[in-house]
Amino acid sequence: MIRIPQSLYDQMIAHATQGFPLEVCGILGGTGGNVSVMQRMTNTDASHEHFTMDPREQFAVVKDLRAKGLTLLAIYHSHPETPARPSREDIRLALTPDVSHVIISLADRDKPAINSYKINDGNVRLETIEVIV
Repeated sequence: MIRIPQSLYDQMIAHATQGFPLEVCGILGGTGGNVSVMQRMTNTDASHEHFTMDPREQFAVVKDLRAKGLTLLAIYHSHPETPARPSREDIRLALTPDVSHVIISLADRDKPAINSYKINDGNVRLETIEVIV
């Protein structure tokens, strides 16, 4: 399970909406499954079908999280036109088994959907998201 404060949950949806029609991406940090930090990242692919984080940005964010005693809990990204489930590419590129993969779907722009997954060696498991008010 991953726990996300309502304010950060709303910020992820806003990020996805503002970036539409391209995919957006970011990092969620915290401790013990509790998200306390959200960091927007640059999608260097600037694509509506896939994303790549800028490696320098990613390294700087992870370094900052560690300096604050936090860990990388999740990578999030949007699917502008498809459901909130991992694509084949998402599964292939999921190389960190202990990190959650949060996907925001804007297929229904009036009602964005968000799901989280644990992906390990090609195995995909839906994970519960608890939104904390």
